[in-house]
Amino acid sequence: MSVRSHAAVATQHELTLSEQVVPSSARLVLSSSAAPCHTPAGAVGNTPVLWIDEPFTDDGRGFWAKLEGHNPGGIKDRPALHMVKCARKRGQLAPGARIVESTSGTLGLGLALAGIVYEHPVTVVTDPGMEPMMVHMLSAYGAEVDIVAEPDPVGGWQEARRRRVRQLLDAEPGAWCPDQYHNPDNVASYEPLAVELVAQLGRVDVLVASVGTGGHSAGVSRMLREFCPRLRLVGVDTVGSTIFGQPAASRLMRGLGSSIYPRNVAYSAFDEVHWVNATEAVWTCRALAAHHYASGGWSVGAVGLVAGWLARTLPPETRIAAIFPDGPHRYFDTVYSDAFCGAHDLLGHPPADHPEHITHPADRVVGRWTRCMTVVDPVTDARLTHLSAR
Repeated sequence: MSVRSHAAVATQHELTLSEQVVPSSARLVLSSSAAPCHTPAGAVGNTPVLWIDEPFTDDGRGFWAKLEGHNPGGIKDRPALHMVKCARKRGQLAPGARIVESTSGTLGLGLALAGIVYEHPVTVVTDPGMEPMMVHMLSAYGAEVDIVAEPDPVGGWQEARRRRVRQLLDAEPGAWCPDQYHNPDNVASYEPLAVELVAQLGRVDVLVASVGTGGHSAGVSRMLREFCPRLRLVGVDTVGSTIFGQPAASRLMRGLGSSIYPRNVAYSAFDEVHWVNATEAVWTCRALAAHHYASGGWSVGAVGLVAGWLARTLPPETRIAAIFPDGPHRYFDTVYSDAFCGAHDLLGHPPADHPEHITHPADRVVGRWTRCMTVVDPVTDARLTHLSAR
């Protein structure tokens, strides 16, 4: 048999195996090679998955990382394009009208992309914590960057940014805000990501996702459960975030966590939640970079730490998918800067091999990696309503 014949037989065998586990509707989403793009929107989606084992495991176990940093601007290219498209279709966003939104960075990149694709001016409202590189890149992509000066006494920087958004909307009739924290189109935009995972992996038993606006954890898990009804969803938050019932505190990590209560967080979808601190996330980001040449920012570090522990402790046949929302480049002067990390005492402290455990978010304030199997909405839970300020 010729080499070509052997290759044909191998390819047919792979297809046969694929057909046993991948729904045809999902398989059609992925092409064998990247198609030419007429607009930058065509470069969004069909991101790769990468097997991650060391240094988290050394016995053949591991997890699959969905590398959303391969999108032009990161994971939030997906909701930015979708929310703008839906708003235009409904008549909420008129041709040429301004888009104004609050963001810590990644959605800003996505909206700059959507502004180019759909020809809208974009104003991004952020705070002094945005990395200088992000400010420069957003400006280069044509977005205006509006930086608030002071945090809100109750809602922190997020609430201060949202108040500034309302001021800008009032000042410019016809301007539109996607409102990523509460917009259901944010959630719906992630359904294609779920279908990609099914096409790539056949099934997913456990999904690990960071939680900020709540969009991708809700949207991906909702669609994945159409294919994988027994899916377990593990949420990853940051220490100092209020999303899952902890009190608000100053947070060094950006991109995950919140000091408000986004309506897009699907509390009932989660099976457990983990809180991770900045030191633990930095160690994980750098370990991922050194071992796999695939890393990212704070969310990637937090998700990678939790997914690695799950890979060590769950049965070896468990198929774990972890969503890595972005790549490392915007974090060169934070996560990957020895000067920054040294100034914040983030180096030289490897994380524990396992999380601490609490039975309810109200049990105590957490300061390091902690797991809780009780997931509640802090606005409605009787033990946590005193924290709520929606």
